[in-house]
Amino acid sequence: MTRTSDGQMDVDSTSSLDKGKGKAKAAERYEPREDDNLPWVEKYRPVTLDDVVSHKDITTTIVKFIDKNRLPHLLFYGPPGTGKTSTILAVARRIYGAEYKKQILEVEPPGSVQSNANLVQLNASDDRGIDVVREQIKQFAETRTLFSKGFKLIILDEADMMTQQAQAALRRVIEQYTKNVRFCIICNYVNKIAPAIQSRCTRFRFSPLPIAEVEKRVNGVVEAEKVNLTQDGKKALLKLSKGDMRRALNVLQACHAAYSSIGETEIYNCTGNPHPSDIETIVNSMLSDEFTTSYQMISAMKTERGLALQDLISGTYEYVEMIEFKPQARVYLLDFLATTEHRLSTGGSEKMQLSALLGAFKNAVELSAK
Repeated sequence: MTRTSDGQMDVDSTSSLDKGKGKAKAAERYEPREDDNLPWVEKYRPVTLDDVVSHKDITTTIVKFIDKNRLPHLLFYGPPGTGKTSTILAVARRIYGAEYKKQILEVEPPGSVQSNANLVQLNASDDRGIDVVREQIKQFAETRTLFSKGFKLIILDEADMMTQQAQAALRRVIEQYTKNVRFCIICNYVNKIAPAIQSRCTRFRFSPLPIAEVEKRVNGVVEAEKVNLTQDGKKALLKLSKGDMRRALNVLQACHAAYSSIGETEIYNCTGNPHPSDIETIVNSMLSDEFTTSYQMISAMKTERGLALQDLISGTYEYVEMIEFKPQARVYLLDFLATTEHRLSTGGSEKMQLSALLGAFKNAVELSAK
């Protein structure tokens, strides 16, 4: 936990801090919920702060805030699937009790506010304009809960999608209704949140989950749902999840619905990612085959497997890092891969970018030979 130059608290969560007490206990709770038709992401969502995977430094700090009745405005940021929304819902449960969901405000037409609601959750990707701040958030914030002490909680998910005008209005609401309301702002990219809002919140960074923690939860779900997952399938699943628990469970559920036994091939087929053996074949072809031969082979593989060039570039990037190249050739090739990925993301033609990529590999071979 560090204090920045502007006096605000900024807490980072890293894997080195994951050795807190209660982690093993929390990681082993995989009792299936009654709603068997739910997606596994919701079915196995952490219920309490003790159940949250990793981030024990964050949950411990928040528990102290709650116990001392000094909960500040919160800003959770970090990659998707790292527990931001699950953590704040667990916070709501701790504050308002196990029946906290009954106290969530149902979004109704302007002018009608539930007087017994303590919690409102908005997704700023859908409700991102200034009208939402003026009509829904402000209206909820300026009312008090009947026969109840304490504060209300407003959760703004994906707040980095809010317009600058909406954020400016939100800043004023935050400072005006602090006595009555606490805000939790959740985003992926903290740089898209206005500095004036950041300075009014205690910031917590949710880093990608350690692979070992994702594996524990996957093991529990596999056992509870009786999934036939092989070791190589699990290894591929963990690799593709990249610390994103939501992605890991969604892929696992999709594969379980499609296949009776889930191995490495099934994981890659289900996600549409290129298989490592395909990447190896492609890279070796670009390094050694003639231009036309390599181009035709890669184009045919893309069509046959339904692969996108952007996915091939991501796999190629990881494979190139393991190839023996002279430093100048490796730097040139990695830089070109990044440039190609950027061009594709801005609407570049896959055919032209594939041709350019083949040319870059030929140049890298020449650079490495010098």
